[in-house]
Amino acid sequence: MSIAEKYPEEVKAIFTKYPVKRSAVMPMLYLAQREEGFITKAGMAEIATLLDLDVTEVASIVGFYSLYHDEKAGKYRMQVCNDLPCALRGADKFLEALCGNLGVKVGETTPDGLVTVEAVMCLAACDKAPMFQMQDGDKVTYYENMTVDRTMELVEALKKSGVEAK
Repeated sequence: MSIAEKYPEEVKAIFTKYPVKRSAVMPMLYLAQREEGFITKAGMAEIATLLDLDVTEVASIVGFYSLYHDEKAGKYRMQVCNDLPCALRGADKFLEALCGNLGVKVGETTPDGLVTVEAVMCLAACDKAPMFQMQDGDKVTYYENMTVDRTMELVEALKKSGVEAK
């Protein structure tokens, strides 16, 4: 079922709010991502058609922003900032050790489907690195001045919370 068929009232409201069609791309992407946690190629193509854009333009927005995704992931997306200022404060070593403790590589999901670890650029907390944002559906939580031990405690707490992975 298409986005327009699935969410007709919301699509109408978005178009009302954004009279220049192409300006509606971000809320449309958010809508497309809502159910599955990522935006399919078909969803991007539909949005491009609805907004008179090229699919490449839509895909470039998905690729640029860390809150849009084009692939399925774990229940939680742990996005570690590792741009240069954060790397200078140990983000690369943190990311490497974290992945080692979780038994995954950057971009992979833990075997239980709970956490996907990603490297991202600039989460605007360079002075508090190592840091990451944790995405859980629509909720985003920031963790600053982190250590691998504290992060693993967080992951264990998530496991114990009884929240089922996707």
